[in-house]
Amino acid sequence: MRVRDWQDILTDVVESDADPDGWRAVGGDRANGIGEDLYFGHPSVGVFQVKTYAKNPFEVQGVGAEVARRIDDELDPLFPSQADRGMFGVQQPVEDEDDAEDKATKLEEVVQTHADAPTTPDALFEDVMDVLDSPAYGPMEFDQHDRPESLDDLSDTFEEAEQLLDAEFEDVIEEDVERGFY
Repeated sequence: MRVRDWQDILTDVVESDADPDGWRAVGGDRANGIGEDLYFGHPSVGVFQVKTYAKNPFEVQGVGAEVARRIDDELDPLFPSQADRGMFGVQQPVEDEDDAEDKATKLEEVVQTHADAPTTPDALFEDVMDVLDSPAYGPMEFDQHDRPESLDDLSDTFEEAEQLLDAEFEDVIEEDVERGFY
């Protein structure tokens, strides 16, 4: 397992060419210390773990790694299967002004269509992700104030990776955080 910057892990996801709506994620507070843990996976791409923290309101630091090459029968129940808990999406910046205008026009059409006809939250979300060319999106279980049970189960499943990533993450925090009192 190779530990890398968390943004490199997201680049792997963006460049995976997997079915964009096949991704699922689980996240929440880190078990020990500051920051968040996030696992996300796709049946044909694998499972990734990232540990991040907000260094300041404009900068996020973290590490991550691929922890499994696929979601097997043991891992499948640990990821949400429906959008009853929430959704997530990975976005890429628009390329230029023309691309921004084109996506804005298409997004306006999608929103108007859903406003004029009966729809569901899932259908609206999926159509928005399609218009924005999201490379990865799907159901997510996330707790901003605690840890979902499935996050602890994933941490236990990947205990060795968890320990290695925690050690690397603590090094990142130690390099970034200056102590205010001595």
